[in-house]
Amino acid sequence: MRPEPKLGVLLINLGTPDAPRVPEVRRYLREFLSDPRVLDIGAVGRWLLLNLVILPFRPARSAAAYRTVWGPDGSPLLHHSRRLTEALRVAMPDVDVELAMRYGEPSLQRGLDALRARGCDRIVAVPLYPQYAASSTGSTVEALYRAAGEPWNTPFLTIVPPFYDHPAFIDALARVGAPVLEDFRPDHVLFSFHGLPERQVKKSDPSGAHCLARPDCCDSIGVNNRNCYRAHCVATATALRDRLGLARDTTSIGFQSRLGRTPWIRPFTDVELVELARRGVRRLAVFCPAFVADCLETLEEIGIRAAESFKAAGGEDLRLVPCLNDHPVWVAALATIIRESAPHPRALPVLTDRPAPPLSA
Repeated sequence: MRPEPKLGVLLINLGTPDAPRVPEVRRYLREFLSDPRVLDIGAVGRWLLLNLVILPFRPARSAAAYRTVWGPDGSPLLHHSRRLTEALRVAMPDVDVELAMRYGEPSLQRGLDALRARGCDRIVAVPLYPQYAASSTGSTVEALYRAAGEPWNTPFLTIVPPFYDHPAFIDALARVGAPVLEDFRPDHVLFSFHGLPERQVKKSDPSGAHCLARPDCCDSIGVNNRNCYRAHCVATATALRDRLGLARDTTSIGFQSRLGRTPWIRPFTDVELVELARRGVRRLAVFCPAFVADCLETLEEIGIRAAESFKAAGGEDLRLVPCLNDHPVWVAALATIIRESAPHPRALPVLTDRPAPPLSA
């Protein structure tokens, strides 16, 4: 009799340095920025940029930034990702769940090996990036297939697709954010996403004639921009705005964390929040829906530096809405997303669907 395939789930986030010190940060940045999907320029140019421009200076600045958010449990991204993994194990007791990082530890290979050691031949991989980008999701999928192909007996992989507009994801964002908005009562809500170079967005367009060709190119998603990161971000922001019942003129979108002098997608978060303050916005709430776990980009870049810039420009207060982290609504939402992609649903626990309570609950 053929044995029942055992299912494993591999949660994958981007990664983090091992410590908020220059050597560890330099090692992490070298691995991250050596990826040709991240710095998508020629190999010689990438080597020169990385070794002559970035690595001599950036690790010290980044290490100082990491120290402002590093906690007793270490890196916030790793801490929250571990807690999410533990919570998902409880929510899905019949499935083996492991955590891996695209860069750093625990590595993709380590996560795959842990699942294979427990007999998991079928693995559902979950890149924890809601919106698709070749530099995040694409890089992770490429590296995952490469790692999975190393052993003699290869596992069978299912990749969970981007969930930027999945109702469960949007509902979880709304449920985490609604109490913050009710307490803070902002004048304006900014949805801030990680930025990308314009060239990477244009490369995602198979027609070469749609993405960034006109102001409304991201208003809807079709054949040519189905893999466009910016269009996915706009879809997330629009769905979340509607789910929260916010008026269009009280919300906006920004893109943060740009690097270098090449053109990046707009509008820029750091410019947008200063302009909002100058236009009279006094209380600004910021969601970061490109991140499912709080990290350097949310806690330090937005929670500290952006807040300082907003106040310096005349704003009164900026409130960072926490990421989903290991909130119970996100654990349940993620379980739903995984169940929908699992190749053998009978291997997963059956959860009873219940009507969603109001956001104020």
